[in-house]
Amino acid sequence: MKLPWLKSAIEHEGPFLSLYFDTTRTDETAAADITHRWQQLRNQLESEGAPKQLLDQIQDTILLPSNIGGRHGRAIIAAKEGIVLDRVLPAPPLADAVHYGEHPQLLPLLQLTPYVIRQLLIEVDRAGADLHLRTSRDPVVEKTASVDGGHDELHKASSGGGNQHGWRADNFEARVEDSWERNAEAVAEQVNKLVLEHKPDMVLLTGDVRAQGLLKAELQKEVLARLKEISGGTRGQSLQRPTFRAELSRLTQEFSENRQQERATEFQESQARDGASVGGATAVIDSLARGQVDELVFVTGREPDNIEEILRQAILTDAGVTALDDSHIDVLDGVGALLRWKDGATPSNAIGSMSGDRARISATTS
Repeated sequence: MKLPWLKSAIEHEGPFLSLYFDTTRTDETAAADITHRWQQLRNQLESEGAPKQLLDQIQDTILLPSNIGGRHGRAIIAAKEGIVLDRVLPAPPLADAVHYGEHPQLLPLLQLTPYVIRQLLIEVDRAGADLHLRTSRDPVVEKTASVDGGHDELHKASSGGGNQHGWRADNFEARVEDSWERNAEAVAEQVNKLVLEHKPDMVLLTGDVRAQGLLKAELQKEVLARLKEISGGTRGQSLQRPTFRAELSRLTQEFSENRQQERATEFQESQARDGASVGGATAVIDSLARGQVDELVFVTGREPDNIEEILRQAILTDAGVTALDDSHIDVLDGVGALLRWKDGATPSNAIGSMSGDRARISATTS
């Protein structure tokens, strides 16, 4: 996962203050709990030498009530001139964390890369659709747009008697079908544009079944490749339904697991054929110094002691970063890298750098 927005933040002049904070507000006691936890973290930062003026600025930001629902967190990085990064996190950090020093602390933020999933949710009916976009910059699902096609012949005639029979009824029903199709075209135009601009990882479609079919017929291949239908949704109501939110969460988790497994498999296969990859902290650091690293991978909970320096160098050299659960991969020192290129000076993928080799690592180093 490429993170150019993080590079621009850490290139500022230090010292840096880093804050990772669970800002979930699920009940009436949450505000008091947030205030209490912040005060403890503030005391720690004051003891580390953080300026009072900067702490006041962050306090005003972090304690401001929000309407964000569900579990989430906040990441703030401040440099000499003030706050340089302020992001809502798609999940709370593994633990509240603060740091004040020469360099920013990056691990608590980058451990959450599996949860950074760009999504476009489409709630469609025969009149149009509501579109909800969640991006890596703003992981909170918000309504991006409402699209109404403007064609209002939406309901077919009933099967009763009278003037609804014959050519008049046929003509009316044809106008209804045409209205549905024109409305679907208007929605598709907006969806195609959003996907081209934001390139979401997932496009989720719910709502009226007939309208879904008409919309899919108008969507571009790039959209259809990302599309997954989700049942139980209704335009304007889906996200208020616990059962729908649970299904959305399940599909998102499934996508995250599959993406992690794909990255782990890519790394493992490269290691197995002695391809353009390295495993272990020493080899990764050497490759970063040479500008070879395309994607850094590390195992959450098994990071080496110098992981902060490794992460910082990865970001500064425009490498992507992916955190993986240890259920997906096992690599020497808990860190490896896929490389942009490989030459004779690149360390070989020695025994022990592949997944599943933890026992052999112990045997060869004891």
